Amino acid sequence: MTSQRSQAHLRDERSQFHPFTSINDLEADGPMMIESGSGVRVRDIQGKEYIDGMAGLWCVNLGYGRKEISEAITRQSEKLAFFHTFNGLGTDVVGECAEALLARAPVPMSRVFFGTSGSDANETQLKIIWVYNNLRGKPKKKKIISRWNAYHGSGVATASLTGLPGMHNLFDLPKGPILHVSAPHYYRNAPEGMSERDFSRHLAKELQDTIDREGADTIAAFFAEAVMGAGGLIPPPEGYFEEIMPILKKHDILFVADEVVSGYGRLGTYWGSQAYGYEPDLITSAKGVTSGYFPMSAVFISPKVWDVLDAGADQIGVFGHGYTYSGHPVGAAAALAALKLIDDLKVVENVADVGPYMMQQLRDRLGQHAHVGDIRGKGLMLGIELVKDRETKESLPAANRTGRQVLKAAAERGLITRALGDTLVFAPPLVITRADADEIVDKFALAVNDVLES
Repeated sequence: MTSQRSQAHLRDERSQFHPFTSINDLEADGPMMIESGSGVRVRDIQGKEYIDGMAGLWCVNLGYGRKEISEAITRQSEKLAFFHTFNGLGTDVVGECAEALLARAPVPMSRVFFGTSGSDANETQLKIIWVYNNLRGKPKKKKIISRWNAYHGSGVATASLTGLPGMHNLFDLPKGPILHVSAPHYYRNAPEGMSERDFSRHLAKELQDTIDREGADTIAAFFAEAVMGAGGLIPPPEGYFEEIMPILKKHDILFVADEVVSGYGRLGTYWGSQAYGYEPDLITSAKGVTSGYFPMSAVFISPKVWDVLDAGADQIGVFGHGYTYSGHPVGAAAALAALKLIDDLKVVENVADVGPYMMQQLRDRLGQHAHVGDIRGKGLMLGIELVKDRETKESLPAANRTGRQVLKAAAERGLITRALGDTLVFAPPLVITRADADEIVDKFALAVNDVLES
């Protein structure tokens, strides 16, 4: 994304294998090298400023340069930079963090298991679920239902849960007892003329049919994001969770709420489950727990599941799972500072105000654009799907890579967004103002027009 490649650009190109990056694109364009950040803006090594429309990678919810977090990290690093939590060892700051998280859970939870990423947290969930059913004497109850377009991680098991073919092809995935049902993508998947509520009922029937086909005694859990993120920024249609939750409960199927992106305020509620009114059995969180300042994930375990694990302690013996950095004291200090800021800055209330405002500004500015098919989302999790024809919903030619063209045009204008195919998405820091939202919308609309005539 730069015409002048510095030594830093060249060093990066010849040494780093970038995740989720086209090798060809990187060789053609070079990396964008970010050097510093403050508030909702970052600067590259050449001094150009960008407003960050993606909060890093859906995670820098409190913005850049928060001294409260960096100072907490420094203090803890100087006091105790690391100790592990294996074999019953612990540090006070980690226990304090776990207690603070449990106090903020959307429904009563019994324990928190720490890791470093959403991917490893969902790996943890799978192991907990399988142990849970073994302890209950239900060894056949192991299959997991996820959804196409879902994103639940990039490990072998979690990429199998993920419902994106690009993460399956060439990797020999999916592996394991993983099933997928349709994405709740009303704009693309609903039969013409079907209402959102009827589409939700249609999806619920598909779920019930899948359970009937496989056998309820073989299905252990259902994983879902509140709003699908990397799979195309897809909010659920009206009544979706209301329709599926009774089915899961009827068949003794655990519900795992993947709150890696939606947790800690992004949807205008503290948790995505609160935005849509469902009660999970297990919660996966990461990203916003430290505002991206330190790698950390937190799995929440409900009494329903924990009580079984506790009762089966003799049978379990040593729980054979964990990571070197599970319960990292520096991560816990960062999380405690971030959690306090979420409360002190009234982040949830800000999102509840600025999110709908930004959505309306996008619709006012681009809602009638000939190549904008759908503008969707919730809170500060917004997507704009570009099309060849808005009336027929015909997609743009894939070879054109229009989304990437708009991404680059936005960067030229000083805006960072993300292209998921031809859907451009925004998940800015949760502390943005209405003025920041106006700036994002203005730069983005101009970038769309740079690439596609209105």
